[in-house]
Amino acid sequence: MRRVLWWLIGGSRGGRNRLRIIRALDDMPMNANQLSNELDLDYKTTQHHLELLVENNVLMTMGDNYGKTYFLTDRMEANLDVLDEVARKANLTDVSAGGDGA
Repeated sequence: MRRVLWWLIGGSRGGRNRLRIIRALDDMPMNANQLSNELDLDYKTTQHHLELLVENNVLMTMGDNYGKTYFLTDRMEANLDVLDEVARKANLTDVSAGGDGA
């Protein structure tokens, strides 16, 4: 999981927004529309990040289409300390779920 998080968060241009998404979903499961509103991100950008996070087993979904809700996987929940470490080392510690860290 450490390598995946470094690639998704610490080593890519979209890492800051993916970190914000993970933190927001750790607080409360949401759908893509709710997330884009909560984080003040473009809906298509939000969808792109969500797809990457699902493909890499950071997030899972329940439901279909517009109402599809996103949750952290058990594996991600067990590695939130690793996420914090990656964020700290990548100088993303000022990023909060609802902040304007975009």
